Amino acid sequence: MRARLRSVDVLSDVISSVSAGRPHCRRVTHRAPFGQWFPAVAGAGFHLVLRGSCVLVTDDGAVLPLRTGDIVLLPSGRAHGLADRGGTPMSERPPEGGGDAEGEESTALLCGAYILDQPRPHPLLDDLPDVLRFPARIGRHPSLNAAVGLLAQEAESPAQGSGAAVPALLDLVLLYLLRAWFDERREDDGWAAALHDPAVTAALDALHGEPARPWTVADLGRRAGLSRAAFARRFTTTVGQPPLTYLTGWRMILAARLLREPDASLRRVALDVGYTSEFTFAHAFKREYGVPPGEYRRACRADAGAPV
Repeated sequence: MRARLRSVDVLSDVISSVSAGRPHCRRVTHRAPFGQWFPAVAGAGFHLVLRGSCVLVTDDGAVLPLRTGDIVLLPSGRAHGLADRGGTPMSERPPEGGGDAEGEESTALLCGAYILDQPRPHPLLDDLPDVLRFPARIGRHPSLNAAVGLLAQEAESPAQGSGAAVPALLDLVLLYLLRAWFDERREDDGWAAALHDPAVTAALDALHGEPARPWTVADLGRRAGLSRAAFARRFTTTVGQPPLTYLTGWRMILAARLLREPDASLRRVALDVGYTSEFTFAHAFKREYGVPPGEYRRACRADAGAPV
């Protein structure tokens, strides 16, 4: 049980490190025939079918049926459409009047997006398929069902405080969706295996808990309770990268997040992610993101409308 809880902490850490801004959603209703196209976005899109049924159509023409209670998550923000059935023409305009096509035969959906502000996705997120579908299954994932139920209630009947409740519930739903996905695939390779391997999660906890520490593979092996060689093989097989390569990538993700903070100096960021030399840090950052950290920070501030 302890290993499972710790693995979820790593998952939460990954999500919080790549999130930018508040997630948003919109309740829409449609009457058949309907078809709406959603262009690709720099984030993760999702749809929850509140009532009725529809199909999700991917940009390669695949058609995925959805019914009441189903949730679909598109972690990479892939372009897609929603329609009453396959073959219905698609429009990129949302329904007129906020989608007030109420009626006995209408389909109601909650559509939204999580904004991800990282040019380099964390390998855990990069390991996900383009489309994740979660059929409505009572009791299968009680935490996910509870969060989705509360989110649907807030969407159907907004009240005082909904402005604060909805973003918090959206964050919970994303976490529970990813937890459910990895839990159902714990026998698979990759991150599904990593998040359920006590030795690997012990090492991940160490790296995420103290990213600035000068870790060695031998240090991490001891945390995992394995020999250096055995640990390195297991970590590389499940995570997809050697331990110290993963550490460097994780440090750069944290650095990118810190550089978006208004008062972060380059020296402070370098120290916080384990570099005593600003030059060494700048070289590592440019190798990962293609631009020096100072230029990255100026671009982030310009995008946010802050003085550069």
